[in-house]
Amino acid sequence: MSEVLVIRRVLPVPRERVFAAWLDPVSLARWMGTGEGADVTALDPKVGGKFRIVMRHRGSSVDHWGEYLVIERPSLLSFTWLSANTDHRPTVVTVGLRPSQLDAHRKGWTQIVAALERTLTS
Repeated sequence: MSEVLVIRRVLPVPRERVFAAWLDPVSLARWMGTGEGADVTALDPKVGGKFRIVMRHRGSSVDHWGEYLVIERPSLLSFTWLSANTDHRPTVVTVGLRPSQLDAHRKGWTQIVAALERTLTS
């Protein structure tokens, strides 16, 4: 039986920028990891391309590596992920980026509530 972890987050930037941050070694080194940072020692962002990231945490370093499986700008990125933390067995990470409908929904619901107010106060 496989386990699935799903994390959802709305970021206040265009998805094209978010997607690019996953494939840019300078950007990736700035935000990847949970400790004292990371070094991106290899990154070949194409299907079949490999990456290697060394994360620093509590005075030690942990290698992470994998291969890109899917790259569909700006909406889908999938890659294998291996490290000592996965017992050197591949896991699959999939990043799906949907276009934000927040502004359209805000405008639509604002108009609907304004119509409700006009109806109730006239």
